[in-house]
Amino acid sequence: MSVVKEFREFIARGNVIDLAVGVIIGAAFNSIVKSLVDQVVMPPIGLLTGGLDFSKLEWVLRPEDPATEAVEKVAIQYGAFINTVIQFLIVAIVVFLLVKLVNNIRRQDAEDPAPAAPPAPTPEEKLLTEIRDLLAAKP
Repeated sequence: MSVVKEFREFIARGNVIDLAVGVIIGAAFNSIVKSLVDQVVMPPIGLLTGGLDFSKLEWVLRPEDPATEAVEKVAIQYGAFINTVIQFLIVAIVVFLLVKLVNNIRRQDAEDPAPAAPPAPTPEEKLLTEIRDLLAAKP
């Protein structure tokens, strides 16, 4: 089996396509969550904490020397980490709600089976139907 043919079969599998769609949607969703956290969630939290902007929180290990042109500042930016954790929590909640919705739909489908086709008429019913149709067709 050639490598190209094997690769084509691999790509044609449904799971690979589903995974690719999930990754693309996830990447697009990332910018939405980032905007939600940075522009909607964090400002009220900052207001509650006295105007504190989490994204600018840092622990400076070595301050920048204004006498030199080189950037020498070394800092641990734990505020950015807090924002990232909040983003993760929002994504986790949204994914949980989506999975819960899908599971509810699947449970409803399992509980409400599709209506079964009516049973085939017995030979006696077929005969009676034919007699009725013949009588109705007589002038």
